[in-house]
Amino acid sequence: MAKKISVLFFLLLLISAAYGNSKNVELNQDDVELDYFPVVVKTIPVDFTISIQDSLKRSNLEGSYVDVLVNGEKQELPVAKGQIKISKKIRDKTQLTIQIDNAEFREDINPIPLWMSILPPLLAIVMALLFKEVFTALFTGLLLGTSIIHFYQGGNILLSIGRGILSIVDTYIINALSDKGHLSIIVFSLLIGGMVNIITRNGGMRGVVNRLSVYASNARNGQLVTWFLGLLIFFDDYANTLVVGNTMRPVTDKLKISRQKLAYIVDSTAAPIASIAFITTWIGAELSYISNGIQTIGLEQTPYSVFFNSLAYSFYPIFALIFILFIVVKRRDYGPMLKAERKARHRQPSEADDERMGFSNKLNELRAMDGIKHKSFNAVIPVLVIIVGAFAGLIYTGIETTGWSEQMSFTKNISNVIGHADSYQALLWSSLAGILTAIVLTLIQKLMSLEDTVSSMINGFRTMLTAIVILVLAWSIAEVTQHMHTANFISQILLDMNMTPYWVPTLTFIMAALVAFSTGSSWGTMAILYPLILPASWLICQENGLDHQASLSIFYNVVSTVLAGSVLGDHCSPISDTTILSSLASSCNHIAHVRTQLPYALTVGVVAIVFGTLPAAYGISSLILFPVGIEVLFLVVHVFGRNVWKSPGS
Repeated sequence: MAKKISVLFFLLLLISAAYGNSKNVELNQDDVELDYFPVVVKTIPVDFTISIQDSLKRSNLEGSYVDVLVNGEKQELPVAKGQIKISKKIRDKTQLTIQIDNAEFREDINPIPLWMSILPPLLAIVMALLFKEVFTALFTGLLLGTSIIHFYQGGNILLSIGRGILSIVDTYIINALSDKGHLSIIVFSLLIGGMVNIITRNGGMRGVVNRLSVYASNARNGQLVTWFLGLLIFFDDYANTLVVGNTMRPVTDKLKISRQKLAYIVDSTAAPIASIAFITTWIGAELSYISNGIQTIGLEQTPYSVFFNSLAYSFYPIFALIFILFIVVKRRDYGPMLKAERKARHRQPSEADDERMGFSNKLNELRAMDGIKHKSFNAVIPVLVIIVGAFAGLIYTGIETTGWSEQMSFTKNISNVIGHADSYQALLWSSLAGILTAIVLTLIQKLMSLEDTVSSMINGFRTMLTAIVILVLAWSIAEVTQHMHTANFISQILLDMNMTPYWVPTLTFIMAALVAFSTGSSWGTMAILYPLILPASWLICQENGLDHQASLSIFYNVVSTVLAGSVLGDHCSPISDTTILSSLASSCNHIAHVRTQLPYALTVGVVAIVFGTLPAAYGISSLILFPVGIEVLFLVVHVFGRNVWKSPGS
């Protein structure tokens, strides 16, 4: 017994000695290293990390508290994993002094005023509005941000601009391309673009259209087939617009359907369906922007689960698709479209009405090769491979992460599994399988040579280049705004204005529509607004004391309204690429297309806000709002629409 007591006493003595030594350990200048993120913004806490380099002293001090002098103020801070962390707000230009034992650090810090954080995205928006060009707008905003950062790190204006230009390439673009998720999006987009071009060139999509066009026996059925084809070719808005428009134009001409109506149906199905479908050329960009947003606010959800939940608030895209159906089924139109339809019913459109607006290269790229049979399965099979493959990939990666619970229902298990799935991996697998399937089907039927097939694939890659450049610039400017804490500034302004979080989705929808209308680019609008609005909306919800579930509801709503507003503005803009392509593919006068589509797009936009976005923010269920909004659209068509075949006075 005495022996056990002696051993215990000896162990306690050793522990006491070790603890006592930790208090007596002194740190010298060579023992420690100071590190902090160099972009310092006023009123935003800066994290300084003192790392203990000496391994013996690090082990002796682990778990203990040490005295640190920060500008003369004493703080007692813990040592954890060999590091001492200090958080401090820097409000003015100062020489920060940090002292610990015999070690001292002096840093000259000039914090960036928080209000300057809004300048890079604001300049990008202004440039886009003035010059109608997204690339220059994003690059200019990015350059302003990097120049401001370098100016406040020390240096004159010219030197800061020079260093800012260099850091765009060597820091921000490289960081954007170094992210595994970003690279996955780029590869996925390229593979989808390649597959779309192959199944177009081998006649697969033309075969699908030909099979359905036989059901177009009258004006109403012709419009219904066009609408259904717009839904069927959901995976790319360019392919949708050009293939459906060019293929159905002879059919709709024969049925005396106006070119304006054809262009409207083509345009208003392409982007809405591509923006909300699970497997499209859009989904990669959407997941990327969402991923950046949830990383900024620290939300523990996957991008795919956020996208999936946001669909409950995608009022404009869904209402736009249903509104077309009501217009067609009820044979009613109003406004300029009514005049165009009545004119067409009494005079069949001719080639004299054609107006080619450019984009001839895209038209040629998305046209089947001459002299081959158009077989629908050459398009259907690769698309099905992508859809089934993506779903299987989500299930496989999700089960690997979270498993399958016997205690939960099948529906909850599926939701839980997909919520924890690796969406990037699933999309990469499925897109690769899809393009390989398209290549194999093309070669074994000898529809195209290997050289032509590969050439078509490469041309498909090229069609995605514009989107990829926008993505890279968007990722870069998003990192700049994150470093400068732009979201904090925007949320603070809205809080000072007593902006209720319930109005944020509606204002976001309107802002996105205005930017997209002015720039003509829904992708550019998403690139500019997503990095700003997503973090700001979450911070506003938190500052207003909303609980986690209510904040999530607002967040999902905002995710959907950036996208929906972008599509609405794109529909109304005469400089939008898809609007121009719709005019081109339908051989419709471009201004006539914009003028006839505008009232319909604005009608759906107003209904989407009043009966969807705004009440949804206040917690009204989408299960109620969607039926109500659809009923309102039906009443609009019924009350304001007039039968095309009746004279104006009847």
